[in-house]
Amino acid sequence: MGLQTVTNSPYRYQDSHLEVDYVRKQALLDSHRLTLTRKEYELLALLVENAGEIIPRQILLLRVWGYTNEIRTRTLDVHVRRLRKKLGSYSEQYIETIFGIGYRFQPFRVSQRFAPGMGASPLAVGA
Repeated sequence: MGLQTVTNSPYRYQDSHLEVDYVRKQALLDSHRLTLTRKEYELLALLVENAGEIIPRQILLLRVWGYTNEIRTRTLDVHVRRLRKKLGSYSEQYIETIFGIGYRFQPFRVSQRFAPGMGASPLAVGA
């Protein structure tokens, strides 16, 4: 398996499936442009710019919507759900919910369930 490359610059993020162009304010998934609302793009861009870091709900609400701590809203959850739907089968890989805190973007990585050269045990499959 080849190495997965992640390019992250002030202008662009790119891994093997997702590309976010901060200048053009657009995102592509497997070379197809995602149709995102302005807020969905801003949310995705903020998460991607801080890849690997947990971003608290209050910070996301403040930076994307300008909401203060006093406002209780499900707007963030609705937008994350819509964003996940648009990211399709990659959604759980990319956007991680940190319950009670916020969300974290994780760059795409190939998960390897078994050591190289080892097949699945027939017993493990039926367990």
